[in-house]
Amino acid sequence: MLSEERNRRLTEVGPGTPMGSLLRRYWQPIAAVAELDDAPTKPVRLFGEDLVLYKDLSGGYGLLERHCPHRSADLSYGIVEECGLRCNYHGWMFDATGACREQPFEDTDAPEIRFRDQIRIRAYRVEAKAGLLWAYLGPEPAPLVPNWEPFTWGNGFVQIVFATVPCNWLQCQENSIDPVHFEWMHDNWGRRLNGHNGPYAPRHLKLAFDEFEYGLVYRRVREDSDETSQLWTVGRVCLWPNALFTGNHFEWRVPIDDTNTLSVGWFFTRVPKDREPYVQNSIPYWYSPIIDEKTGRWITSHIMNQDFIGWVGQGAVTDRQREHLGRSDRGIIMMRQRFFRDLDTVAAGGEPKAIVRDPDVNRCIELPIIGRRHFVEGLTREEIESGRESPGIAPRRTFPFLVGQPEPVRRAYDEAMGFAT
Repeated sequence: MLSEERNRRLTEVGPGTPMGSLLRRYWQPIAAVAELDDAPTKPVRLFGEDLVLYKDLSGGYGLLERHCPHRSADLSYGIVEECGLRCNYHGWMFDATGACREQPFEDTDAPEIRFRDQIRIRAYRVEAKAGLLWAYLGPEPAPLVPNWEPFTWGNGFVQIVFATVPCNWLQCQENSIDPVHFEWMHDNWGRRLNGHNGPYAPRHLKLAFDEFEYGLVYRRVREDSDETSQLWTVGRVCLWPNALFTGNHFEWRVPIDDTNTLSVGWFFTRVPKDREPYVQNSIPYWYSPIIDEKTGRWITSHIMNQDFIGWVGQGAVTDRQREHLGRSDRGIIMMRQRFFRDLDTVAAGGEPKAIVRDPDVNRCIELPIIGRRHFVEGLTREEIESGRESPGIAPRRTFPFLVGQPEPVRRAYDEAMGFAT
């Protein structure tokens, strides 16, 4: 149970808030690289700020405040130039640092005044990695965009999926350190949703939670496993500060504002050995719906859509004064305590957990990965078809995580995997 004041410290992410100041010290995925190939400007909202993301004609990226300082026109409708973004209203142009480079009429009528030199707008760093565009909204010097080990893997089909979830980011992230919900939300409830009345899934018998350099790990033993299982010896990762990592996919929970979260999923599937070498020239992306248009109810058919229901069901910002945490919630308690320590560290001028600055370390950052060998070395067709590999390692025919996979993405996936169409 948290007091109202401590709950606000963890949940509020707007400019100047403690948690907003903490999370801004990490690179956040905000779009797919291919999105700006399709359209060069995109309005985005991050940490309560309205911004515009763009790709200029030279291939550089920028992230600027959304409204032009001249007459407040919307820069998401702007004109991309060789090295900047031009307002479509009166032609003022800004570069990626936020400096005003051109004011066409003022530059013509009174060039000696150099009025443009007096104008600057908020601007943030953007970098491309692993098919994603990452934004850094924190103080300089900026850390490195982490090069997580799966980003270095080859011979895989990657897809990026976005969804907007109407609730606070923290109740999304707390799901990342809650193993028991798998048993009930995905296994047992999932069976009921598919019309099966039983039997119940194997129960959790033992849980452990550990902290490591880049986050927290949860480990578990169920009735159908023991302590020799990689679910216990390796575990799954609550990646610091706002992601889940399960071995071959990441889920980031990026704060849009206090009551909305951008879910960003990065999914890797290793192609069968007979399909190697495989090179993916462009990583596809898509947006998943969360509401059934026919019923107005939340979609329940896919794994992460079920998670969304657990998150939004708590309200826009859950009241943690009402909760009663049990022994299965030890990881949630550990995560909150770590956040409070990081908030105090930042307030004192220090650096929080899991900031990456060493280029040598960042060549490839290893994480606990169940089935690492299979993702690195691949599986034969016989191994895949035998079904001996644990779920999530062998390629699946259908995408189980989010609803709405576009047909072109499905066809590209099937072709990569060698599935008959």
